[in-house]
Amino acid sequence: MRYPLLRLRRLRSSKKMRDMLQEVRLSTNDLVMPLFVRPGENVEVPIESMPGQAQLSVDLAAKQAREAQELGIPAVLLFGIPPQKDETASGAYDDEGIIQQATRAIKEAAPEILVIADTCLCEYTSHGHCGMLKGEGENATVDNDATLGLLAKTAVSQAHAGADIVAPSAMMDGQVQAIRSALDREGLEDIAILAYAAKFASSFYGPFRDAAESAPAFGDRTSYQMAPPNANEALREVQLDIEEGADMVMVKPALGYQDIIFRVKERFGYPLACYSVSGEYAMAKAAANAGWLDEKRVVLEMLTGFKRAGADIIITYWAKDAAQWLK
Repeated sequence: MRYPLLRLRRLRSSKKMRDMLQEVRLSTNDLVMPLFVRPGENVEVPIESMPGQAQLSVDLAAKQAREAQELGIPAVLLFGIPPQKDETASGAYDDEGIIQQATRAIKEAAPEILVIADTCLCEYTSHGHCGMLKGEGENATVDNDATLGLLAKTAVSQAHAGADIVAPSAMMDGQVQAIRSALDREGLEDIAILAYAAKFASSFYGPFRDAAESAPAFGDRTSYQMAPPNANEALREVQLDIEEGADMVMVKPALGYQDIIFRVKERFGYPLACYSVSGEYAMAKAAANAGWLDEKRVVLEMLTGFKRAGADIIITYWAKDAAQWLK
């Protein structure tokens, strides 16, 4: 019985041998870079809980996108911080909204890069929830059906501005179907939908709410995001979004949900994204800054793990760093 073990050891005996037999290869083509865009010109506001990340004005976001394109990163994912918020999230579907402005600027500065527009209302509502509300005060709940039309309107506006992909993240039932129907009615059949199909109500989102200034004014999002223990529910959510017309699906977060990534890919074989979220970034950054781990090695190991689990697309705040490391 020792011979198979000896053979395995021989397969690891040199770096060239290990490289030749490597089963999973992480590539710059796998990466998507998120950007937080705010009003102004030449404005960069560091995000304290996410060292190395910042809110950027449209001109600086376009510059970042151009640098990403030069590194071979295929896509950016845009989140908007509007100049004002209201109860109807009007900044989300304003044709001169912050995401729409950023999309046009990025397409001019970096025409080869794909623009993915986050299609949600939480950054634009005065209450910070992902949809319209029914009821009053802290007893209010999100009105799923009233939200669908505004999400569809937002997606159409983003697509007209030049977005290649819209990414509905509100976790409203029926949002993909509503968006697909609206896009098709507008003659935008070629605009793809990346559905946040399995988006869990995670504690790892904390720093993002600082970055996007989108923390709920009351309550939380557990009534429309998924409970972390529920894997079978995640599969049902993914199936529904595929049936409604999603072109790609997503699992979010990534680090604690690689079993979900694996099961989604195994069950559906569909183009699959995962989102390595702000809390994952903040933890590794803090440990690296304290000298407790090697950031490059740990990050590349994490990203490789996501791909090994089945992700085709990895949304990560390390996109530029990883692209440089992979060279």
